[in-house]
Amino acid sequence: MQHLSEQEQIRRQKLEELQKLGIEPYPSELFDVNFYAQEILDNYHPELNNFQEVSLAGRLMSIRVKGKASFAELQDASGRIQLYINRDEICPGEDKELYNTVFKKLLDLGDFIGVKGRVFVTMVGETSVHVTGLTVLSKSLRPLPVVKERTDEVTGEKITYDAFTDPEARYRQRYVDLVVNPHVRDAFIKRTQLVQAMRNYLNDKGYLEVETPILQPLYGGAAARPFKTHHNTLDMTLYLRIANELYLKRLIVGGFDGVYEFSKDFRNEGMSRFHNPEFTQMELYVAYKDYYWMMDLVEEMVERVAMALHGKTEVQVGENLINFQRPWKRFTMAESIEHFTGFNIDGKSEDELRAAAKELKVGLDPSMGKAKIIDEIFGEHVEPKLIQPTFITDYPVEMSPLAKKHRSKPGLVERFEAICNGKEICNAFSELNDPIDQRQRFEDQLELGKRGDTEAMVLDEDFLRALEYGMPPTAGLGIGIDRLSMIMTNSNSIQDVLFFPQMKPEYSKSENAPKPEGEE
Repeated sequence: MQHLSEQEQIRRQKLEELQKLGIEPYPSELFDVNFYAQEILDNYHPELNNFQEVSLAGRLMSIRVKGKASFAELQDASGRIQLYINRDEICPGEDKELYNTVFKKLLDLGDFIGVKGRVFVTMVGETSVHVTGLTVLSKSLRPLPVVKERTDEVTGEKITYDAFTDPEARYRQRYVDLVVNPHVRDAFIKRTQLVQAMRNYLNDKGYLEVETPILQPLYGGAAARPFKTHHNTLDMTLYLRIANELYLKRLIVGGFDGVYEFSKDFRNEGMSRFHNPEFTQMELYVAYKDYYWMMDLVEEMVERVAMALHGKTEVQVGENLINFQRPWKRFTMAESIEHFTGFNIDGKSEDELRAAAKELKVGLDPSMGKAKIIDEIFGEHVEPKLIQPTFITDYPVEMSPLAKKHRSKPGLVERFEAICNGKEICNAFSELNDPIDQRQRFEDQLELGKRGDTEAMVLDEDFLRALEYGMPPTAGLGIGIDRLSMIMTNSNSIQDVLFFPQMKPEYSKSENAPKPEGEE
């Protein structure tokens, strides 16, 4: 049984009153909107006498009844505009019920209405809509957490209170967050613009946007734990993809020179302000290129994204002013670790690396091989200190099972990551296209798996078969769209750039509610 607050009960009573009056609170027919609030505010000029037949729809966000005339605020997708509602204008005949009963008594904040009228400027200079027709479009049965304002008696400043600011409530009820915190929309609009800017850039280069499977019989293309599911008809285990790399490379084998995909990937691992189990990557593969070429492309593309979103290459992120103007700094991984720790990883054994990690107070576990130990040292002592966009290049071969061996540095691969604001935003290789070397790397990963590394890769025979048919030299790239969006929108948490981030379940007190696993 749903427990209703007093406010919710009152709103349901008002709903019944509307129905008794013959007013449908949820009408089926369309309401023809011809202008948005912001469009009117930006373009109305009294001397032009424009916007004299407007039709708007949105939520009622404030109501100030003044007897036979009232003021209200309507919020649509573009913003808010003031309404002036006169009893005799919306009820020109003898029957004043629409104003006296419906508007004054049965409408609430949060209700959707449609209005028709003409635009004018009030005596205090506010552009408003003089309403000549009003239609109820949807009755809101729950009150919005409307932000209130009061004036400080000493300073005279406006102080807001009762704002909808609790992060958990905001992420869980994003629909409310978007209504009462309109600035939140801006981050999501910028995220869409970011994706569009990247898509335009890649399309202009002539690369083909493609789609590859999300449900995969083998997971691959990254070091991560997968989500596992079961297909009943085929009676087989399937995995939600952790990356789309191996499928995009199959397309390069098939003869495409440049393919990319904005992919939803899934990794069954920890959550934090930088990690969500479901996230978005853009992966790009271009034949006959190498990782040096790909570094130039990343610089140019991200610089273009910054310009598209901000009109300049500088972006404020917390206390840091980050500049995406080319060229970015470049360091090898060994150079960066030595610079920040004084320790040279070149040619060191696993035992020597373990001893160094212990001295540097980096936590390890017995399953970690050389690659993992180096990665942990880098993650602890280097990555957080790289604020301006920086390329870290030339990783140990053990860290990169899908990257080509370095052309001149034994034991390393041709790989780079771009680090910005202390976090990786992209990963790229000169792709490994030697099928014999690739098989050996997969087998090395199997050994790591036997040691207990839950993120080790599995051996994909079909991918190896594709490589055996021949793959041209190829440069590959993966960019984290969520991480890049955080930077480009000055957001502190990945949850701020995901409409619906993953959260712990919200359990009802009801006896019928599902209980957490293991709870009786």
